Amino acid sequence: MEASSPCPRRSATSSQVPSLPKHTDISKDQLSFLNQQFRTQEDVLNKAPHLLTALHSHCSDLTSHLLDFQTTLNRRTVSWICRSFSAKTALHNLNLSLQNLSLLTSQRGSGSKKLQRVLGTELPRLSKEVLRIETIRSYLETTLQLEALVGDLEDAVLCFVNSHSGKMFSANPSDSGTKQEKFLQAIKALNDLEVLIDLLKLRPQWHHLLISVDTRVDKSLVILRRQVFADHRALLASLGWPPKLSASQIEREKFSGLPNPLVLIQGDERKSYSNSFLALCAVQHLQTRREKRQLNLLGQNVCKEQLWAIDELVSPIASRLEYHFSKWVDQPELIFALAYKTTRDFIVGVDDVLQPLIDRARLGSYSAKEAWVYAMVQLLSEFLEKRIFSALAERYKEKEIKSEVIDSWLHLIDLIVVFDKQLQSLGSSEISLFLGESERVGSPSGSISVLTLFCKRPDWLKIWAKIELENGCKKLKTDLKHERAWLVDDKYQDELHFDTKSEHFLLLTRIDYRAPLIAESALGITWEMIERCQTMPATSARIQFVRSAAVRFLWYFFKELLLRCKRTEILPDNPDDDALVRVSGSINAAKYVESKLRQWSDDVNFLEMKVAENDTSGLGKDESTDSSFFGEEIKILAELATNWLMEIISVLLRQFETLSRAFVQKLKHDEQQLEGSTHVEVSAAVDLSISVEFIEPLDVLRSHLVLLRMSLNPKDFLDLWRCVAEGLDHFISCSGIQSLDNVSSQFETDMQALFSVFQPFCVRPDAFFPCTREIIKQLKMNMGRR
Repeated sequence: MEASSPCPRRSATSSQVPSLPKHTDISKDQLSFLNQQFRTQEDVLNKAPHLLTALHSHCSDLTSHLLDFQTTLNRRTVSWICRSFSAKTALHNLNLSLQNLSLLTSQRGSGSKKLQRVLGTELPRLSKEVLRIETIRSYLETTLQLEALVGDLEDAVLCFVNSHSGKMFSANPSDSGTKQEKFLQAIKALNDLEVLIDLLKLRPQWHHLLISVDTRVDKSLVILRRQVFADHRALLASLGWPPKLSASQIEREKFSGLPNPLVLIQGDERKSYSNSFLALCAVQHLQTRREKRQLNLLGQNVCKEQLWAIDELVSPIASRLEYHFSKWVDQPELIFALAYKTTRDFIVGVDDVLQPLIDRARLGSYSAKEAWVYAMVQLLSEFLEKRIFSALAERYKEKEIKSEVIDSWLHLIDLIVVFDKQLQSLGSSEISLFLGESERVGSPSGSISVLTLFCKRPDWLKIWAKIELENGCKKLKTDLKHERAWLVDDKYQDELHFDTKSEHFLLLTRIDYRAPLIAESALGITWEMIERCQTMPATSARIQFVRSAAVRFLWYFFKELLLRCKRTEILPDNPDDDALVRVSGSINAAKYVESKLRQWSDDVNFLEMKVAENDTSGLGKDESTDSSFFGEEIKILAELATNWLMEIISVLLRQFETLSRAFVQKLKHDEQQLEGSTHVEVSAAVDLSISVEFIEPLDVLRSHLVLLRMSLNPKDFLDLWRCVAEGLDHFISCSGIQSLDNVSSQFETDMQALFSVFQPFCVRPDAFFPCTREIIKQLKMNMGRR
């Protein structure tokens, strides 16, 4: 029997051993190896030939590899020595040249030319040659260091894999010591390699060497990772993971806490699991570090990965959960209940057991609780994607069952929203650490959601948006049919005496805007759509959904407002009070919705979405026409309200003009009768009253203004009566009354009556009639001259 190390180090072994070595000549490691391999006499008879053959084969391979390496090293060393001799000779010649420089320069001036040749040509060439030799020397040294480290890694990995078939992290120290030691050697070699490889980034011309080393290291790392995973899974199975799930209890909704094996393990078992967990973290850290370096060389960013140790806990549970999920495809509420129960029952134990291990592994950016929640969400999301939403998306194309599919889809979304809220109460804000950079930007809460599946399937996102839009329009149509849809709260209906001092223009609520109930209903439906997608991590997906569902629903509501205004006939000669009230309600609704959209646009979530939208479309801050997310919708509402407000103003002015024709004609007729009359002074002394022809225009104008004040919101009514006053002032100034000198007193009396119509709205209404006041002043001056 041959005594040899299980992991020989590239040294040739003798082909034959004449006799067994003495017991004192055998090292401790060799003796331990023999004891492990040959426990009984039968093991010697059965295993010895096979073990001897394997050792001979392994030693032969190592010897061949060592010979190849020695040959390559000798060849490169001889080449370097030859170049060193050439450099030494060149330096010696340069030294002789410099020593004879004074003699050469003293003979007929010929030395200066040789000096120029030496300094200008030979010295730079020699410098380049020395630099090239130094580069070669550095390359050889680096290659030797890398070769030694890679060899150490390969030896450690090979010994790690070829060790006894027992558990790596066994509770028995004698069973796990050797394998654990080899694992630590492999990890150390990998760390040393990464430190040295980082220096190679400063030498881009050595990229072939880097590729060669990475290829060999990747092969060893794959073997190491596979073995660590196998040992970890075997350990979990021995600890009783995964726990059993009781389907009958779920169906009866009699949930009880599930026992967590991680919490129950104690002593050596806990220590073994801790070592296995740390081993997984170490391998993951090294692989992530290598991937980051390799991707950075390609100009790419690496996404943060889930903890492998958490995945290994979830993976066995997944098969059991999916078994129950498959039975409840038609009862998705049971799927979400089981998923939440499993997540909740184990999260405390996971946090208590794994978080200290994560801290020991110095993975500061990870949280055990959030990692567990993330893994369970991914599990549920993948099942819904494969088994439920894929089927619903196909059935959505069939018109016969489309309504049934819509109900099922919306029910699933409701369950997802509730499930996400439940998970947010379990986790914390640290959950955003598991999202990629592109997903975290613009996320309202940074949370992980089952809605992530829509980020990967834009076609399903379009279907969902279309379903939400159809459902929202259906709700709005139902609300429009309600008799109270366009009613306005009667808070101001009983105000017959107006107090200008108590008038306020800080409008916040629907009652302040005097908007109908349908406006609140439309906003509620819109916000419900927006809220349902707020947990979606990807900003681009949320933008697409809000634009396709919520914004399009708003445009549908705008169309209803416009149609209501167009269907309302406001006769220019005799406008109906009900028509004015209906149009006023539409204006108030538009203004109220506009104010809410401005308020929403100031929210940080919509600001981030607008920035992301501008970046996607290539528009910068200066090029963007509107920084508001709902800028186009706000603009349309403002135009709608303004256009119909001007329509009311024009109707009031045309009606006043029509009713005032008799009044103007009467003034002109009285002027003609009083021309040349000697009783003008007597007439002026008479206590004049309002012209009979002017009473009806004033009364109609006052009644309409009172009605509009009770119907319109304060801001728009303020604009309305001021515009009406301006229009009346312009009408009076253009009616030719300023030339009627003999009726100045009557005209002033009638205008004071007109001013009194606007008295409830301001203290000095005559200030809004500058042209009329000027006419009165001019007529008085003309009377004074006469």
